[in-house]
Amino acid sequence: MNLPTTETLLLDINDHALHITINRPKVRNAMSLQMVHELMAVFESIKHDRAIRAVVLRGTGGHFCAGGDIKDMAGARAAASQPKEGNNPFYTLNREFGRMLTQVNESPQVVIAVVEGAVLGGGFGLACVSDIAIAAETAKFGLPETGLGIPPAQIAPFVVNRIGLTQARRLALLGARFDGNEAARLGIVHTVCTSEGIEQELEDVLAQVKRCAPEANIITKALILSVGNDELDTILDQAAKSFSDCVQGKEGQEGTMAFIQKRLPNWA
Repeated sequence: MNLPTTETLLLDINDHALHITINRPKVRNAMSLQMVHELMAVFESIKHDRAIRAVVLRGTGGHFCAGGDIKDMAGARAAASQPKEGNNPFYTLNREFGRMLTQVNESPQVVIAVVEGAVLGGGFGLACVSDIAIAAETAKFGLPETGLGIPPAQIAPFVVNRIGLTQARRLALLGARFDGNEAARLGIVHTVCTSEGIEQELEDVLAQVKRCAPEANIITKALILSVGNDELDTILDQAAKSFSDCVQGKEGQEGTMAFIQKRLPNWA
């Protein structure tokens, strides 16, 4: 497999997982447009790679991601001061971030976010599109956008999907800051650990992913994401077809035999 060359991300494949580490520690891993494009390129490169069953997202220097890079905003403002017909640099900058979130959200792999330190704005959005989120209890979450005079435009829909309308309203409209324990109470993250306990928790989660059949996980994730987007009968019809295909397929046969023979299936 050929992973793209990246400047803002560190990439490492370990067994069945690709570890993506945001590597801009001097700016608390603030998300630049370059980083957005690099993340998109990485996820596109592994979309059909069944050897990569999990993706771990985390940050260097004790922070996950402190939001958007102010330099990109300044660059867009400079470009907007010399307008060209059909060109809106602020729209383009913001919309690219939304496309990246959608791509990560729909990734066939299990996406695991390990969040420490600043989890703000864009970093908050990334946490909300993960399948499993592990947080340090000292992590600092928040949507600071309205305090800067802008909306959390591309992030808001994913926050609503994650925690529901009522809590999303409160967090977005107050710009509230809170720690890992509150993030767990709200349902943004699933597990809260001490800094020392994060690695063991991640190891345990990756081991659990390995126990699950790769194709079955892909189908299950797509099925879950279709809820609320398609008609219920359409979802259930497709679910029945997927079930039938899986039962008769290699994974279904292997899983059944492994259960009968009291052994681990070959994908584990």
